Formats: sequence, C-alpha cells, structure tokens
Amino acid sequence: MTTAEDQSVSGTSDAVTAGSHATEIARSGAATFRSGGGAVDQQRAAAVIGAALEGIRGAIRDQKVTYEEFDAFKRWLIGVSDTGEWPLFLDVYLEFEVEKVAAQTQDGSVGTILGPFWLDGQAQLDSPATLPMRDDEPGTPMILAGQVTGTDGKPLAGAKVDIWHTDEEGWYSGFASKPPAGNLRGVVTADAEGRYEIHTRKPAPYTIPLDGPTGQMTLAAGWSPWRPAHIHLLVSAPGHRTLTTQLFFTGDPYLGNDVASADKPELTLDPQPTGNGSEVRSDRDFVLEPE
Repeated sequence: MTTAEDQSVSGTSDAVTAGSHATEIARSGAATFRSGGGAVDQQRAAAVIGAALEGIRGAIRDQKVTYEEFDAFKRWLIGVSDTGEWPLFLDVYLEFEVEKVAAQTQDGSVGTILGPFWLDGQAQLDSPATLPMRDDEPGTPMILAGQVTGTDGKPLAGAKVDIWHTDEEGWYSGFASKPPAGNLRGVVTADAEGRYEIHTRKPAPYTIPLDGPTGQMTLAAGWSPWRPAHIHLLVSAPGHRTLTTQLFFTGDPYLGNDVASADKPELTLDPQPTGNGSEVRSDRDFVLEPE
C-alpha cells in the first residue's frame, strides 16, 4: 500500500509480504463471516465454474487473443501465485460483485467488501476505547462513535465493533514492516445501550501494492490503483448477522474511482471538529438484522 508521497518509489509496497499474509488468512478461512460455507453440490459447481470459464473463452474470442498475450497471461497467473496475491486480486476485482448479490437479501445497515487485510486476535477493548497506536502516531485525531441496534430498533448490549485501517502513510499493520503489530486495530465492546466510542487517527488514501502482479496489471490497463481513505468494520452481536462494511470520507479525491469498487454514498462520513485541537468526530449508527 502506498500513498501519494511514496507511490513512485520502487519497492515500497512490499507485495510479497502483504500477499503471503493475506493468503494464509484466506487459506484458513478465518476471514469468512458471511453465510454459507457448506459443501457445494456437483451441479452447482459445474454451473458456476462453467460460466466463469465460458466468460474467459468469450473474451478470448471477442478480443482475438494472440498466443503472445495468452503466454503473458500465464506468466501473470504464475506471478500472482508466487507473491500470494490471489486474495488481493480477488477482493479488489471480484468481491464487490459477490457483495452486491448478497446485499439483495440482506436488511440492516449498508455493507461492502471485507478486503484482504483483516486480522484475527486483535486487542479486546471496552468502549470508550483508544486503538493501539504508536506514542507519536501521525495523523488527525479522530473519534468514531454511535449505537448498534437490531432492525426492531432495540439496542444491542455488548455488540462488538471490530475495526482496522491504515495509518497516515497508507500502511496496514500486519501486512507491512512499518507499523508495529496490532497498530490501529481492535475489537471494541459497546456498552449496555449498544453505544461505542473509538479514538483513532484518520486514515489516508493509498494504492494497492504496485510492485506485484495485481498492481502491474492495473497500471498496464491504465486503471487507477487508488483506494479512497476508509475504515474497515465488522459489527456483530449474538443472534444477528455480522455486518461487514467500510466508512469513507467526504471530499476524498478517489471517491467514485475506487480500485476495489467498494465505496458507496451511504458509507461516507463528514467528520467535524470537536474543538479539541485538530481532533474531528463522526457519528455512525449500525443496524443488524437477525440471523
């Protein structure tokens, strides 16, 4: 992940480190919070796999793909495997479509993609909470607060708000060498009224890793590699479906051109000054549907 200041510096995004960590998480299945997970019958497998392959075959026919291009594609696939970037590629370019399908049968607050950078086992904190950070953590101090309720409007006491985001330089802890382990990550327990308050730093926009095959493909196609600044959240409570979502910021230059196609107008925050120095605050309530 790189910011505007370092996107042109070769080798700063460390695709191999990020990719290998994301691959291990995806392989364990630890990042699966959505419904499903059971065995897929043969007929369903044949239908989905067949449709995917036919889509690729159709592209070959329509675009009259040459052997040189086909060989380049094979080398690119090998590169994705060698760097462990499959979770990154799939989450950036395909997950948003899966999320759209899932959203058709879901109620409650608006969700979006999980992405490849969630980590289990983070600090357990009670609200009001301050996320783990360096003593001199850069960035604008920010408070995110709100209430978690069910679709019936009743507060969900003790709801969990699992939160993670980049630092001001665009780095996720656990996926780059710069931030310390657990930096700007935590699982916050709401109070008896379902209310939470989280003190953190405002994240920055960043590019997906540019030194790996996913970034190279993106640049080769002339697409923007940028993600708007955002905060990831998993909001959960017993007996309710876990909400997977992200929150973005008004005025971000990459809104509407998110490489992961994950930003939505309903998920945009407009933080306001608190009067405490440069600190800003946004309030966001979440509504969870029953399982």
